[in-house]
Amino acid sequence: MTNILINSQYYEVIDTKEKMTVPDCFVVKTNTIGKGNGEKKFYIGNENPETRTFFGNKGFNINCFVLKQDLLQYLDDCKTEYMNPEQNYSAKQKMPMLWSERVEKVQQLDDIIQFTLKEQIQIESPRIYVNTNDVIYNFIRELSLPNITYLAAIKLKSETGNVHYYFRLFIDYFEDTENAQRIEQEIAKIEIEIENSEEKVQLTKSRIGQGKYRQALLAECPYCPVTMVSDDRLLIASHIKPWVMSNTAEKTDPKNGFMLTPTIDFLFDRGFITFTNDKKMLISPWLSKITCSKLQIIPEKKYDMLPIQGRERYLNYHREHIFKKGVA
Repeated sequence: MTNILINSQYYEVIDTKEKMTVPDCFVVKTNTIGKGNGEKKFYIGNENPETRTFFGNKGFNINCFVLKQDLLQYLDDCKTEYMNPEQNYSAKQKMPMLWSERVEKVQQLDDIIQFTLKEQIQIESPRIYVNTNDVIYNFIRELSLPNITYLAAIKLKSETGNVHYYFRLFIDYFEDTENAQRIEQEIAKIEIEIENSEEKVQLTKSRIGQGKYRQALLAECPYCPVTMVSDDRLLIASHIKPWVMSNTAEKTDPKNGFMLTPTIDFLFDRGFITFTNDKKMLISPWLSKITCSKLQIIPEKKYDMLPIQGRERYLNYHREHIFKKGVA
């Protein structure tokens, strides 16, 4: 059983609905990239036992909330796309201004914003839709950028036995961790700020887990400590403290990394798993029980081959700033 603390109250995590993509037809007109017409209804899943177990029987009306800090984090995560849009939004030229306006709006909200969602039973379809007249629902439509945004929900039980749904917006840059312009900007910054040509090369290579950074990591740990795969063709040199958040020394420090197989790297890079200083895996409540079962990852499992020494401060950073705790 997993518990999370929100606003000084503990909740039991029942399960998680991991990814509900925000489509073009759902967002407000300024954010559309095609023929989206701003429909308010939102698709949450197909008619099946799994969806019904999570959300409820036909005609459900559920109590939900979002957190102010999560909305601000979402806007920070997608700031690059707002400032330098890759998608052809209807109001593409206005996106930087809209980002600032929306940040100001979020800052005026309460820390916890409650709302309800009601199933749209009038729609005859194998797909399940929800809608509401609550203001925050329309505001979510206003903040969200289509196709690269998804909603996730954690089903919670309070200490009094009441069920609540904790919703959160996440950014997913075209199935990658960030957009191409951000990477280009970071490489350009290296070209400007670093004079030594060899250092430029190594910093640039470390950005994508290559060069001397990868070689040094492989020398320390020539296998993934979670899966124990040792074929270096299948290993990714993953930064613990993200490259963009590291100083020059940290960017190429082999202690700031693990060699991981692609799935474990993906989970770690995006904060769905992390590790304690005594080699135990922590799993985010934003991963569903069924996903954890399929991946065969277990909360608090100890990985004896995980190289911790010298990596403690980087792991502290990862747990504090990257791991998706779902805790306020």
